[in-house]
Amino acid sequence: MLLAQWDPDAPVGATEQGDVVHDLVIRGGNVVDGTGSPGRTADVAIDDGVVTEVGRVDGPGTRELDADGLLVTPGFVDIHTHFDGQVTWDPLLTPTCWHGVTTVVMGNCGVGFAPVRPDRHEWLIGLMEGVEDIPGAALSDGIRWDWETFPEYLDAVDRAPKMLDVGTQIPHGAVRAYVMGERGAKNEPAAAEDISAMAAIVEEGLRAGALGFSTSRTIAHMAIDGEPVPGTFAAEDELFGIGAALAATGAGVFELAPAGALGEDLAAPEREMAWMRKLGAAIGRPVVFALNQNDHDPRSYRRMLELCTEAQAEGSLVIPQVAARPINLLLRLETFHPFSYCPSWSEVALLPLDERVRAMGNPDLRRRLLDEASDMDDVMKQFLDPERVVPLGPSPDYEPDLDDTVAARAKARGVTPMEEYYDRLLDEDGHALIMRPLLNYSDFNLDAVREMLVHPTTRWGLGDGGAHCGTTCDASTPTFMLTHWARDRGEGGMPLEWAVRSITSDTADLYGLGDRGVLEPGRIGDVNLSDLDALRLHRPEMVRDLPGDAKRFIQRADGYRATVKAGRVTLVDGEDQDERPGTLLRGAR
Repeated sequence: MLLAQWDPDAPVGATEQGDVVHDLVIRGGNVVDGTGSPGRTADVAIDDGVVTEVGRVDGPGTRELDADGLLVTPGFVDIHTHFDGQVTWDPLLTPTCWHGVTTVVMGNCGVGFAPVRPDRHEWLIGLMEGVEDIPGAALSDGIRWDWETFPEYLDAVDRAPKMLDVGTQIPHGAVRAYVMGERGAKNEPAAAEDISAMAAIVEEGLRAGALGFSTSRTIAHMAIDGEPVPGTFAAEDELFGIGAALAATGAGVFELAPAGALGEDLAAPEREMAWMRKLGAAIGRPVVFALNQNDHDPRSYRRMLELCTEAQAEGSLVIPQVAARPINLLLRLETFHPFSYCPSWSEVALLPLDERVRAMGNPDLRRRLLDEASDMDDVMKQFLDPERVVPLGPSPDYEPDLDDTVAARAKARGVTPMEEYYDRLLDEDGHALIMRPLLNYSDFNLDAVREMLVHPTTRWGLGDGGAHCGTTCDASTPTFMLTHWARDRGEGGMPLEWAVRSITSDTADLYGLGDRGVLEPGRIGDVNLSDLDALRLHRPEMVRDLPGDAKRFIQRADGYRATVKAGRVTLVDGEDQDERPGTLLRGAR
């Protein structure tokens, strides 16, 4: 039994033997402490929200958890989320909380909701909707705008009930539009006085507790009106002027989505590295950028890793943030697929799912849709290529083989690839999912991902919790780290101790959160108890649980027996225990 019996009315204090009674004791688990050291059988005691003993704990606990046979780790620290709006209405921050995460950092990629002038609320919502695919209707219905400045936004987040600890960064897009108005929104060049005003806002935000500043430079990030994120084309004087605020405070991370991130400009990565390297040296703060393998230049990531090695050797902390699996599009009848771009699709697009499935069984509609799908333009063919898409079963496989693709299955059945596509979309009464790896899967394996993950210059990230609601769900990546990389991959996998460290102390330390990520006395009492053998990802599912009945993908997991935040048990077998110990993280510690 996981939860040991205890008497909540028993007196707390010294026992007859003189032992101290702890607030919480976790007994006899395999403690993998987040340092990379081998696991060991040990107890963990927590008092006043802080770990006080790891080893043999003689004193009893007011509450005790029996961890015999379970993996005991620090709570996971996810440094790349987009909960900037959701944090104001959802204390759990689902689905991230279901995957052992006890600390999140939001405000990534230059988008967020402060500072904001009263007449720009909907514009910022459109920016977030376009860049991060969070339904604008949900944001409009869910956010209560009781702030204008960034410190006021921090106060609002502080007031909101939270299961997890939350830190945030100052978004370039919001700052630029606040200072420059339409000139900033339209990416016009910043004048010296604009840069000075932006730097002042960033410095004020850092002193109020922001963990850093973020920007976006990839043309793939566009607002709902098609305009690139403000700051996409910012010149060096603007970037360095804002970076000076980090130097002045001696705090914060400079985070960005770089130009050429998707392989859209093959010369961009080295250009980006040149100024990032210079900036890191100038401000003495970490410069963290997203790095993935792209199909246009599948080996360019190696050059970036080499350049990061050189930069770090010179003292410039240029740090790639890398994913742990493919960046995917999830295709299904309720999202998008090859036939949703066909003229005849309009006949069924607005039908309830069950009626849509029945209608697609009509031979005439089937014939017309198959004929029309053959006329897809080159861009759609690239995104929906049957030689690159794979049905995602009930137990999702994120490292599938070429034999699993729609094209390979079609060949085996003796049908056309589009016929196979059509039939697979109708599986499970239209609830089937088909996965299109967009990044990190050029070789149809995860060897490149492994190479990036284990490189000494990198840190794990890019889980994007709270974002891309209609296209993917990578907030589950911490679970994938434990199941795929540490348990299932075999040759080419990774030691469990390494996997745990990469999602705990490595990410915490990058953002200056030195009070967490390791199970040792003096650290925050954030702990996961999991049955590693039983740990399993569910397939993503589409739900309507956002404000305004908006849709999103969520993903759950089995095997997490309990999650503890600051000594309080927040989840048991994935179920909310109505505890809200989370806080706003104000600055490094």
